[in-house]
Amino acid sequence: MTHSLRIISWNINSLRLRLPLLERLTHEARPDIICLQETKVEDALFPLDAVRALGYEHCVFRGQKSYHGVAIASRIPLSNVEIWDVVGDASARHISAALDNGIHVHNLYVPAGGDIPDPALNPKFAEKLRCVQEMTRRAATMTQQPSILVGDFNIAPLEHDVWSHKQLSDVVSHTPIEIEHCHAWREAGAWRDVARHFVPHTEKLYSWWSYRARDWKASNRGRRLDHIWVSPHLYDACIAYESFPHMRDWEQPSDHIPIMLTFSL
Repeated sequence: MTHSLRIISWNINSLRLRLPLLERLTHEARPDIICLQETKVEDALFPLDAVRALGYEHCVFRGQKSYHGVAIASRIPLSNVEIWDVVGDASARHISAALDNGIHVHNLYVPAGGDIPDPALNPKFAEKLRCVQEMTRRAATMTQQPSILVGDFNIAPLEHDVWSHKQLSDVVSHTPIEIEHCHAWREAGAWRDVARHFVPHTEKLYSWWSYRARDWKASNRGRRLDHIWVSPHLYDACIAYESFPHMRDWEQPSDHIPIMLTFSL
């Protein structure tokens, strides 16, 4: 008998602040695994009981005060937990765990990169590129086993991943050097970009809208910064991709929306 499994990735932008939204999401989407970025909570203060009360008994996390932070909450047992310092500054940006069927789930938060797209002038942008280069270096090894890589990569790599390719070509997240690095990363592991497997490259697709917009829906100046990639072993197992733009209208929303992959086991 074939079973399906749902995995969600979401930059929640403060877990404790948005626990009510997480509860609504779990009731609506019924995911089996939730990968969160920017949890913004130290490990000692992680709301483990609240997450378990939603039905996610198995939870691994890595956090720090006010910034970054990643977590994997699962209805399925997790093992072989790994934490990588991909930037070299001990920030909480990566965590991975294995499911009992041997699939490895990697949850990653790539640095945003600041405002100036020049690594010589902007240390934050240099840090971002180092992170992507490190993940590129690891890619071939990662995809030797069945793997899912999710997270906020803070890069919109394709023309229709942004509201205006022309106007954003010199804006951090859609610059040529970031796009080049992102493509090299994906190709190094033969990763499949799940969203663009199901949604044509010619169709606009976003996962983030700035808080600065007075009416995010009317302006619709979005970017696709959040991604789910799978290794070659799982290409044929992917059943569906879904995003949740209506959540951007919920009270006190994150500026990112969840994205979800359904695949067969």
